[in-house]
Amino acid sequence: MSSNDPQGYKKTLNSPYTGFKGWIDSRLPLVRMMEAEYLKFPVPKSLNYFWSFGGIAMFCLIGLILSGIFLGFHYKPSADDAFDSVERIMRDVSFGWLIRYLHANLVSFFFIATFIHIFRALYFGSYKAPRELVYIFGLTMFMLMMATAFLGYTLPWGQMSYWGATVITNLFSAIPFVGDAILKLLLGDFNVGDSTINRFYVLHWLLAFAIVGLVVFHVITLHMTGSNNPTGSEPQSWDETVSFHPYVTIKDLNATIFFFIILAFVLFYYPNILGHSDNYIRANPMVTPAHIVPEWYFLPFYAILRAFTADVWVVQLVSFFTGGIIDAKFFGVLAMFGAILVMALAPWLDTSSIRSARYRPMLKLWFAILVLDFFFLMWLGAMPAAEPYASLSLIASAYWFAYFLVILPLLGVLEKPLPQPKTIEEDFNKAHAKNDKLQSGAAEVPAE
Repeated sequence: MSSNDPQGYKKTLNSPYTGFKGWIDSRLPLVRMMEAEYLKFPVPKSLNYFWSFGGIAMFCLIGLILSGIFLGFHYKPSADDAFDSVERIMRDVSFGWLIRYLHANLVSFFFIATFIHIFRALYFGSYKAPRELVYIFGLTMFMLMMATAFLGYTLPWGQMSYWGATVITNLFSAIPFVGDAILKLLLGDFNVGDSTINRFYVLHWLLAFAIVGLVVFHVITLHMTGSNNPTGSEPQSWDETVSFHPYVTIKDLNATIFFFIILAFVLFYYPNILGHSDNYIRANPMVTPAHIVPEWYFLPFYAILRAFTADVWVVQLVSFFTGGIIDAKFFGVLAMFGAILVMALAPWLDTSSIRSARYRPMLKLWFAILVLDFFFLMWLGAMPAAEPYASLSLIASAYWFAYFLVILPLLGVLEKPLPQPKTIEEDFNKAHAKNDKLQSGAAEVPAE
């Protein structure tokens, strides 16, 4: 920067584009920034389709916001009108049934993409340095997603909406000293009612746009550190990378199209398969459903919440040493949120110098059990709070915490990793040589 140009105006005005595009870019260089960050941005050449689910989740979020805006035009957030306004959207508004079903099913597919995205990060070690903040921002988005989805689920004001809101909001009362005040502030009354649905409607929108803000920080930190890859190695030269466009964009587009074809199949043929039939019954505070079940994406954490009862020795011990301040109800709440917190601690709990589980045979085994444990907790969350489900939930919850707090630290010391490729290029060439060999073998036709 010269003394005659102290603020770098000449450099900013020197746009590579001409015409109106150049005029805009020389004053607000968004075109150059987007080209550098989303077209020419270098990524490891060995990325597979597991890396497509971040982009898929972003498209789901965009679809949710757009469909939510349309629904908001017709929805009335009051205890008297909410259920009827949803029915009006379904029956009287042009294509309202399609937008409402799209919004409801997009939530489930958003969580499917996010779960795959998170487990991919855990398997390939994408949480390790220098990508800790990328991972932390991602998990923070996941927490906000859960809160936003819960608030949205209450808005149709069906039986499951009402009683789900009642059960979950009552968990705040378990917080010592301030729980009742937080509960009253959240409900706006002494019970779930008209004030509650107004608050939830506003918070639903507020948290949705908070997620968008976190997506921006998530992407910024990702572009600062670069993407991880299946080998876990960092690129050593430009030859080991490709530009984001067209290579990754085309791959992500293929995955996105396939993903949304599945969504379209569910949307048009089984739109209620991921919901609960009781939510088509108007909310009635005088009639309690036989079995209150949250949405499927809450079930693993709901199982953890219910697992820690007053009969569990850990709960009794903690309650004794805290003088009863932390009782079984509050312990269950702590365990539910703690299940996500221990994931956030993975960058510091994993003591191994090897990122990818490809080269960690013991971790691969324990991680497979963790995935099965997640689905087992999901099934247990849908079961009644009785035996043997209560004991099984406790065992499954114990493994979830043990994986992060015990197994990850110990494996870094005890595990003997497999030999790693020296570079991404070596692994890439080896994989392509194997594929070429398989293709050439398949193409050979045996002689008659």
